[in-house]
Amino acid sequence: MKKLFLLFIGLFFCSLQLLHSQEFTTYNNGLIYSEPTINKLTRIVDSLNLKYMYCELNKTYYAKKQAIGHIVRIEKGNIAKAKKDMDSQMDFNTFVTTYPSATIEKNVLIIRSAYKNYEDKQVVDFDKVVLNGNYGFGLYFSENLTQYDTVKAQTWLYNYDKEDATINAIYFTTDMNAPALTEKYARMVGYADCLIDTTSTKFKKEATRRYYNTRLPDNWQNLPMKEKENLLDTLRSVKVVGSCSMDTSPRFHSVNIALLSAETLHWEVFLRSHLDIMNDRFDRASDGSYAQASRQTYIKELETLNINTYDLIFGISLRIENPAENHYYGTIFRIGRALAESKYKDQIEHQLASMMKDPTLDDYNRVIAFYLYRNYIYYLSDETQKEKSTVAFKNAVATLPNYIHEKIEFTNQE
Repeated sequence: MKKLFLLFIGLFFCSLQLLHSQEFTTYNNGLIYSEPTINKLTRIVDSLNLKYMYCELNKTYYAKKQAIGHIVRIEKGNIAKAKKDMDSQMDFNTFVTTYPSATIEKNVLIIRSAYKNYEDKQVVDFDKVVLNGNYGFGLYFSENLTQYDTVKAQTWLYNYDKEDATINAIYFTTDMNAPALTEKYARMVGYADCLIDTTSTKFKKEATRRYYNTRLPDNWQNLPMKEKENLLDTLRSVKVVGSCSMDTSPRFHSVNIALLSAETLHWEVFLRSHLDIMNDRFDRASDGSYAQASRQTYIKELETLNINTYDLIFGISLRIENPAENHYYGTIFRIGRALAESKYKDQIEHQLASMMKDPTLDDYNRVIAFYLYRNYIYYLSDETQKEKSTVAFKNAVATLPNYIHEKIEFTNQE
């Protein structure tokens, strides 16, 4: 009975959120931060731009470990023998001849990721890079992980499902490597890390979780600085979780942190809070796509400040193997939407096309630029602009490596 009551209460409040789902109030300047707040932030940015000259700009950043391979799935036949043949690293063509019922997808870009899972256990994944919105494919390993640090061409990796008697495998046709980013892209990542400050975090380590946010007092801007500092400390000690798709509490909580951070000159906390709003990076009990349209990105607030916004955005979009401990990664579809709301669309399109066409950039990050460009176009509101941008986009797609662009299919809307 108690669980049913709590469920009813949750649904009731989610319904209220649906009725009051309008985003944040804006000031006379058209922004979610007042003119005095923007002035304070601008002064901080000016000093940070000077600091950037002395940041660690010579650091070498490596792209995610990647390789090209054939995906193989076996669901019938002599599974035990197929497993042994993979263990003995049988030649691919011989394997295909021996197992004609195998399902094969050739020449796929594969990304290796190492991380800790929800059980805090170190694992390694090898994932297919999806180009057309189809379901992905991946191999998952949780034991003897050092053997997956390097993967050579003409070798097999597989997962064997004993219960279903199936094998999912990758036959690698190239060595797995992590090419260094050229100076142009390394400086983007370096600028993002310098501006965001990877030595800090938005929330305190001991932060607790709850389902409601703390409202700021009506007179909060008139509070003494010490009280503002204490209030900010209180907000940073709580991670607000959305109770449903329409629950705006996490976003309002982040705005409140941003406002107080700006007032108390804690730029590092402010920027992470604002980027979380732009990327909609919040925990929710559920999150239906129908609820996401009302969540704006507020990129114009960043453009108003004296920030190199696009080095920042591309710096958090590039995927790297050796990020700083608290490096901030942007959410690609949200970044694409933010770019579509920018007033500098010509520069954005030029940069995205340049990244897609650049043979010195690794294949995976060229695909990241492809994702960004496609999402950017999807969110453009001007149909004339969308048609023009789509032509430039398709021209850029044609310059991607053959094994990538030949798999890209365009919808009727593209």
